[in-house]
Amino acid sequence: MNKSDKKFNGHLTEHFFRNEYGKIVSVITRYIGVNNVETAEDIVQETLLKATDIWRQNGVPENPKAWLYKTAKNLTLNILKRKKYEQQYRTATEKHPLEFKQLPFSDEMILDEQLKMMFVCCHPSISENYQIALILKILCGFSITEIANAFFSTKETINKRLVRGRKQLRQNNISFEIPKDINTSLPIVQKTVYLLFNEGYSPTQKNELIRFDLCLEAIRLIKILVANKTIKEKSDSYALLALMHLNASRFEARMNDDNLIVEMEKQNRSKWNSNLIAKGIQYLNQAMKGGKISKYFILATISANHCIAKEFKDTNWKEILSLYNTLLAIEDSPTIRLNRAVALSNAQGSEIAIKELKSINLNSDIGNYHLFHTTLAELYKRENNLKMTIQHLKKAISLAKNKRDLKLLEKKLIDTVPIS
Repeated sequence: MNKSDKKFNGHLTEHFFRNEYGKIVSVITRYIGVNNVETAEDIVQETLLKATDIWRQNGVPENPKAWLYKTAKNLTLNILKRKKYEQQYRTATEKHPLEFKQLPFSDEMILDEQLKMMFVCCHPSISENYQIALILKILCGFSITEIANAFFSTKETINKRLVRGRKQLRQNNISFEIPKDINTSLPIVQKTVYLLFNEGYSPTQKNELIRFDLCLEAIRLIKILVANKTIKEKSDSYALLALMHLNASRFEARMNDDNLIVEMEKQNRSKWNSNLIAKGIQYLNQAMKGGKISKYFILATISANHCIAKEFKDTNWKEILSLYNTLLAIEDSPTIRLNRAVALSNAQGSEIAIKELKSINLNSDIGNYHLFHTTLAELYKRENNLKMTIQHLKKAISLAKNKRDLKLLEKKLIDTVPIS
């Protein structure tokens, strides 16, 4: 195979591996069956390890995607040929006798198999926590650490969920097909992809402001749902695409030259991507045609209100507060109430928002979340209450897990503490 003169780049290769991981696992599972999905994962993991080792020594090949697929195919064929696996994989190989020897990886097949894998991982017989962990690991290539971060959980807990989830896949003998009741499983697929986007947009621990690869992967997966003709209900998928594009439009303005977060009030809106905003509005209009007022539709509409405001002072906070009130009727959670309190402060003043946040804290564990204290600190600052501002900034610093958040909070504290 001809080698290019491209040097091995760990970050770019990680991005490439993540994009290909779920695709290859999905196609291999087509041939060896859902019962053996862990074997498919092992094959892909070994493929990626080989690529890391060989590419680091010899450079990245001219067609890295073809290299990965060929290596994965050879490893799969080697496993299928072993006598001890013959009976185990007989059903799978007999199901696709003409394809078995070649193991083709066409673009159309990859798309179909990924859609099937989404619904396999989200099968109704598997508990929701296991579903989300499986789709993040198998289809999106998340590491156990990244899944733990997304769940605000531990690696041990996530590993147990994956083990139990794979066990349920085997025990329930789930077919690797698009389900006839596809719309029943659709909400959990959408929820999982939304979680994927959020982890990319606001990573919980890694020292990265924005992980574009995760956000782009989430958008790609939702587009697979929208493109499929067997899925009739697409309002939520369009709403999700709207939300993702609108939020993604602000990427470039969210950090400064020192790699610190720039809060929305201080962002240079000329850096907002007008093309992504236009696409987001277009998808929002598509969602509106379905006539369904869902969580994703409301969140996308809130994001649209931010995006169309020329300046922060032009933001229609009364409209946004009204949208949050509607959202609470659909899903009442401490996080939504926290975000509503921000809108409340801008629409009706800091004092009433502080009272609201104190009430939320009494009825939930939101006080363990650094953004709760960050928000309170900002509201007390507006009220010129220096003591409470400092107190909540220090508490936020003690709870923040991401270095990105710590840097911002520490800067806020330095700017707040008076020079003696």
